[in-house]
Amino acid sequence: MPSNRPITPSTLSVRDLPWQIAWNKDKCTLCGQCTAVCPVHALELGVFRKRTVELPLGIGAPPENRTQLFYGIRQRTDPAFACVGCAMCTLVCPNGAISPHRSDDADKLVFHRDRCGVPRSRGGRRNTPGTVLDQLKFIRISMLTDPALDAGRHEFEIRTLLGRVLPPEDNLKFLRQNGWVPPVREIYPLMIGGMSFGALSPNMWEGLQMGVAYLNEELGMPVRISTGEGGCPPRLLRSRFLKYVILQIASGYFGWDEIIHAIPDMKEDPCAIEIKYGQGAKPGDGGLLMWYKVNRLIAAIRGVPAGVSLPSPPTHQTQYSIEESVAKMIQSMSMAWGFRVPVYPKISGTSTAMAVLNNLTRNPYAGGLGIDGEDGGTGAAYNISMNHMGHPIASNIRDAYLGLVTAGMENEIPLIAGGGIGKSGNLAANAAALIMLGASGVQVGKYIMQAAAGCVGAESDRCNICNIGQCPKGITSQDPRLYRRLDPELVAQRLVDVFLGFDMELRKIIAPLGRSTSLPVGMSDALGVSDYHIAERLKINYVV
Repeated sequence: MPSNRPITPSTLSVRDLPWQIAWNKDKCTLCGQCTAVCPVHALELGVFRKRTVELPLGIGAPPENRTQLFYGIRQRTDPAFACVGCAMCTLVCPNGAISPHRSDDADKLVFHRDRCGVPRSRGGRRNTPGTVLDQLKFIRISMLTDPALDAGRHEFEIRTLLGRVLPPEDNLKFLRQNGWVPPVREIYPLMIGGMSFGALSPNMWEGLQMGVAYLNEELGMPVRISTGEGGCPPRLLRSRFLKYVILQIASGYFGWDEIIHAIPDMKEDPCAIEIKYGQGAKPGDGGLLMWYKVNRLIAAIRGVPAGVSLPSPPTHQTQYSIEESVAKMIQSMSMAWGFRVPVYPKISGTSTAMAVLNNLTRNPYAGGLGIDGEDGGTGAAYNISMNHMGHPIASNIRDAYLGLVTAGMENEIPLIAGGGIGKSGNLAANAAALIMLGASGVQVGKYIMQAAAGCVGAESDRCNICNIGQCPKGITSQDPRLYRRLDPELVAQRLVDVFLGFDMELRKIIAPLGRSTSLPVGMSDALGVSDYHIAERLKINYVV
């Protein structure tokens, strides 16, 4: 670096960055692959000048200054281009001459990141490992009292229901009065949560859809995937694969012109309609697709200009109460598909969730309730929302289920839980715990990105630049230079592996309960925890 560089309050050195790039001059051949592949442009080619002093051989002769020039790699120190530790440079270097290293200090750049009110680039969710779900144990193991099952040899009905489940006599009465019955879908309890066509890259979205189709048609697993806010490609709306898709409508209504126009041409009904009112990472705030990702394809599907940020309102602007929401949104969406498709709302985890649920119990159009806990993710949330707002999913689901039990409707309205499930890698255990607390199924998003697409983001703040479209693996980028790195067929293959692994682990958990024909929804006597306060709050066994 030039010696006359001015030092100002905003000047940073490489030592001030959370990730520092080690470069070996002797191994480097200056091929330039590392600078070309870096998603955040943290590297640049530089010309270096090295000054040396040589002493002459003669006595009394003055020393000579010699200057040597050489070319190399320089790490940029602007926080906007800070290395994120993805190690893509290491993967492409033919000589192993470069690699990122984590700084010893955990709080580097903490006061430099959120300049000008820009959302924090950390891919959503709190960067703290472990949740209450990870502390729960499964303590009911049948041996001599009840017959335990063999997870590898018994047949299991790992299915759940989505939609309003009325008793047979109520269905007949409802049919006579209204001419239709509430639609119900039999689905797999692990659902892929809403990640929009725009938040995810085209290759990632295509890979997920291919994997879901294979799971359904080849393996007989009725897995469903939510579109997230933003619609979906028109060809999907007119294909037979639409029956595996949950169409999400949110407060921005992005992409819904295409959906409404495609209804007459749909070969299949969608699995369900999810009306999104809130997200776990930023409750009370709308969605946000930043301008980095709004290319011409996304703009065309959403009906907006290209290259502009797309914020959604915090609420649906035509609704001012829970009752009005049910009357306008849920009922109108049911009518649009001739009362053949379940419609349910998705809300953020909050202390007001019970008010929403109590209203849904009185309306037959509501096909369930999705609750997204505080660890639910979006790549475009502010630090203040992710760190200080929201409600844990475990207690919210438990309160909702016990409220349904009190009303005698625990088998009527399915609860779908989301938010930080599998955050520490314990996907099946977390899902089983939520099911035993009262959830009929669970939604996961970031776990799928990490497991099925090789995401390198970590809770230690590695990478996590989902929201600005610079994903080094091409998972959440709309830049062809980046998303072409991702093979949709490999994504589909790994997605299938994820679900097969989850299926076996879930069987291992529920087999000792002696349950094979139904999920243990609300079977809380099988849960225990060594924290007394957690046990009291969730009304489960306290064990030490």
